[in-house]
Amino acid sequence: MAEKSKALRGIPAVEQIVQRLGKVDLPRPAVVAVVRREIAALRKEKQIPDPDAIFERIRRAIAELRSARIQPVINGTGVLIHTNLGRAPLGAQVIQTLATIGTNYNNLEFDLGGGERGGRAAYLEHNLALLCGAEAATVVNNCAAALVLILRHFAKPPRDEVVISRGELIQIGGGFRIPEILEASGARLREIGTTNKTSLSDYTKAIRRETALVLKVHRSNFFMSGFVDSPATEEIAALAHKHRVPFVEDLGSGAIIATEKLAPIEHEPTPAEVLKRGVDLVCFSGDKLLAGPQAGIIAGKQQYVLKLKREPFFRALRCDKLILSALQTTVDSYLAGESNALLEMLQTPIETLRSRAEKIISELKTSPLKITIGHGKSQLGGGTLPRSTIPSVTLDITPDCPLAEFAARLRSASPPIIGYVSADKYKLDLRTIFPHQDPQIVAALVRARPT
Repeated sequence: MAEKSKALRGIPAVEQIVQRLGKVDLPRPAVVAVVRREIAALRKEKQIPDPDAIFERIRRAIAELRSARIQPVINGTGVLIHTNLGRAPLGAQVIQTLATIGTNYNNLEFDLGGGERGGRAAYLEHNLALLCGAEAATVVNNCAAALVLILRHFAKPPRDEVVISRGELIQIGGGFRIPEILEASGARLREIGTTNKTSLSDYTKAIRRETALVLKVHRSNFFMSGFVDSPATEEIAALAHKHRVPFVEDLGSGAIIATEKLAPIEHEPTPAEVLKRGVDLVCFSGDKLLAGPQAGIIAGKQQYVLKLKREPFFRALRCDKLILSALQTTVDSYLAGESNALLEMLQTPIETLRSRAEKIISELKTSPLKITIGHGKSQLGGGTLPRSTIPSVTLDITPDCPLAEFAARLRSASPPIIGYVSADKYKLDLRTIFPHQDPQIVAALVRARPT
């Protein structure tokens, strides 16, 4: 006990530690809070380390906090819509819009013509509806919110049952489960069919007086093959309309143009396509294949969209000026026939990627690292087109240290570089690395070599 008391007295004071840390690119209150937290934890331990070890522990804790800040990273994983890395990157036009809107006042809810308070996002909603081939459209903060809003509005007692096929009770990343969303919204789940087969007669038997809506969920992040079957969207739509029940589809990915025309990948249904097949409302994400900011887009029949906008819960889910502005610019670019960062990555020829790889390797010819050109298979990611891969080119690196240690060195670079390990090599897929980042790759590989 006496030894621990002596060791406790040897713990440096908070101010001493802060001074020893020197200049840290974090707010001083944040640094002080970390120091106090670590000292408090040390006082509860059985053995107290020496002052140098204490300082090193605190230094690592501060480095961990610093690395948690949202910051740019170089994506060498080959996953184009990487949820952990911020999904689709925004284009230069969108960033310019954000800078302009964010640093000025704006007409978010002001009618410039009448000089009075106006509606929010009228221009965006008009163009979104046009882009989706819909009567009307609106926006909330993500696709999960869009689905919750739809369920909360339409599924109310005594008509609170939602008919859905068991094969569509999916889960996506982060624990988002369709059944739990249904329950959280207050709706009652009415499962029909089996995991692999659902027939039109299953829908017919399920629709009754308590039915609030029929829900179809696109299997965007997985696929089933073999002994599987489900009725056509047109058949379900005809049945739902016969019983005057809304038919809603959660499309998830939100492709606006034919994906098979962009790269050697399969077709992803577009909002315009499913609405033409008889769906009343469709919802999808803004930051996946649309390549915009995080948002949940709802498009479809005007009568239903207007009802959702009058729902009191809608206000809790609405987007701010920056999201609306970024999405507005994204939608306008599609209507103008312009490209964006995601589309350009999808369409980059393999020859262009190989040429970049050769140039990078030539600039590292004096490096002790063994670097060769490899073959990669890029993926869309973000729960989109799980069966589709796109041929790519990789930098295959064999370092003179454990691969995990080498990966950690690149993650600590500025900016951090994220790749993957395969076949005893550290690989960087050039399809998801922007050309202007190539010099940063070269610099980081020079610094990351073993000493």
